[in-house]
Amino acid sequence: MASNLFGDLDGPSADPLTAALPDAPLADRMRPRSLDEYVGQSQLVGPGKVLWSLLEGGLTQSLILWGPPGTGKTTLARLIAARTELPFVPFSAVMSGVKELRVAMAKAEERRARTGGRSLLFVDEIHRFNKAQQDAFLPYVERGDILLIGATTENPSFEIISALLSRVRTLVLEPLSVEDLVVLLRRALEDEERGLARAFEASDDVLMQIANACDGDARRSLTALETGAAILKSGATLESEGVAEVLQRKVLHYDKTGEEHFNLVSALHKSIRNSDENATLYWIARMMEAGEDGKYISRRLIRMASEDIGLADPFALRMALDASEAFHQLGYPEGKLALAQCAVYLARAPKSNAIYVAYGNAERDVAETAAQPVPLHLRNASTQLMKETGYGEGYRYAHDDPSAAEEMTCLPPNLAGKRYFKRVQRKKPE
Repeated sequence: MASNLFGDLDGPSADPLTAALPDAPLADRMRPRSLDEYVGQSQLVGPGKVLWSLLEGGLTQSLILWGPPGTGKTTLARLIAARTELPFVPFSAVMSGVKELRVAMAKAEERRARTGGRSLLFVDEIHRFNKAQQDAFLPYVERGDILLIGATTENPSFEIISALLSRVRTLVLEPLSVEDLVVLLRRALEDEERGLARAFEASDDVLMQIANACDGDARRSLTALETGAAILKSGATLESEGVAEVLQRKVLHYDKTGEEHFNLVSALHKSIRNSDENATLYWIARMMEAGEDGKYISRRLIRMASEDIGLADPFALRMALDASEAFHQLGYPEGKLALAQCAVYLARAPKSNAIYVAYGNAERDVAETAAQPVPLHLRNASTQLMKETGYGEGYRYAHDDPSAAEEMTCLPPNLAGKRYFKRVQRKKPE
C-alpha cells in the first residue's frame, strides 16, 4: 500500500533505482541507472537544456512529464529522484486510490515539519485520477511539502486541472528516434549483466527494422528483442525474414477518444483540403489500421465534401454518401477501399468553401439581427383570408418574368441587398 512506502517518519523511503529482479522483463532490467545511460530526450536532458539546468540549480518545482508510452517518463522520474536525493514515494494511479494518497502526503507534511525536508512524490498515469481527485495534491504542492512528478500519456491541457497545471512545469517527451532505439537494442543485446548476453546475433539493419516498427517506444522495442531471444536458438542470427515473427502484428498508438484521435482526423481533413492525395491515403490508412470506426470516417468524409468542395464539384457529396453506404454494407476489411477511394476523390476534386462561408454568414445574421416577418409577397396565400390581407401580393413568377430575379427582393427589409455567397473556386489539381 502507498501508506507503507514511508515506513516510519524518519525511516528509509523507496529506492528510486532499485535493481530489477533477474527474471524481470528485459525493459525493466535495462532501465538506465544514471542520466549518462539515459537515451533520447536530448531537448530536455542534454547539457544546458531545461532539465539539466533545473537539476544543476536544485529542483524546486513540481513537474508533469507528458509523452507517448515507452519514452522514458518513469525512468526520468526515478533518475531525478536519485539525483536530488529526496525521499522517493512512487504511486500508480491505476493501483492506488485517493485515500492512500492522502495518507502518504500527510506523512510527507509531518516529515517536513520534523526535518524541514521535502519528499518527491511520483504519480504514474496521473491522468487516471479524475479532476476532483487531483485537488488532493494542491495544498501539499502549494506549501512545498512535496515535489510532485506526474507522468501522463494524455494531453495535460485536457486531463490535469488548471489549478494544478499552474503550479507545475510541464515537460514534453518525444517518441524516441530510430537511431535511439537501435542504441538501446544493441546495448540490451550485448549487456552481460542485465541484458541478453548475446543470446542471438542481429545486424544494425535488423535492429533498425524492429525500431521502425515500434514507433519510438523503447519498451515495445525491448519486448520484441526479448521475444527474439525466446524463439531463436542460442547463438543464432535474427534475419530480416524473421523480424515479422518477432514483432507479430504492429499495434498503432491510437486513442479513439483522446488527442491522437483528433490529431489524425485533423491530418486527414487538412490533407484533403490541400489536395494531397498521397498524404490523404497515408492518414486514412493510419486511422483504419489502428481500428478507427469506419462509420466515423465516412461521416467526416461527408462533411468534407460539403465544407471544402461544395458546389465546385457537387458529385463529391454523392461520392461520400455512396462510400458511407458501401462501408455500411461491407464493414471491415472489405469496406476500407470504398472509404479510401472516396478520400482520394475528395483530395483530387476542385475546392471551394463558398457554401461553408456563406452559410456561416447567414447563420450569424440569423443570430444577431431582428427576425423580421417574411415579406408579404413571399408568403404562402393558401386561404382567401390570407389573400385578402395581402399574402402573396406582388409576387412575380421568375419563369415567366425573367426580370423578377433582379427586381424582386427576397430578403427581409433589414437585410436587403446582403450578399452571402461569393463565387470563389480553386482549380482542380493536376
